Amino acid sequence: MKTMKPLVFALAVLIMPCGLYAQQEKVTVNTTTTTETAGTISEVRPDTIVVRSETSSSPMSYTYTKSTTYVDQNGTPVSIETVKSGLPVTVYYTREGDRMIANKVVVQKTTTTTEKPGIEQKRTSTTTTTTESK
Repeated sequence: MKTMKPLVFALAVLIMPCGLYAQQEKVTVNTTTTTETAGTISEVRPDTIVVRSETSSSPMSYTYTKSTTYVDQNGTPVSIETVKSGLPVTVYYTREGDRMIANKVVVQKTTTTTEKPGIEQKRTSTTTTTTESK
């Protein structure tokens, strides 16, 4: 019995640090924020789309990767070959350091008028006719 007490004590000393170690584990949480920007494509490079928007004074460059998806305004996938200069787009991106990585690019229909998409413009014409009395 006398030899049993030191053995139990030795086992307790060995097991205790394992329990303390498990309680000291750190949990790291990474948060990713996706942002969107709407504008018109001004240039398409091998790994970058440059977009001009009304909210920014200078064009913004978005890096695209193999995992970037391209869809039309209905959500139907389109090929990257349809992404060309002059098209209105919405770019959903995440920021990694100084780079903005495009996750999804929504290509809008091209408009054939000079009116801005999404803005209703009303025009009123007034014609005045003057007749002379004799």
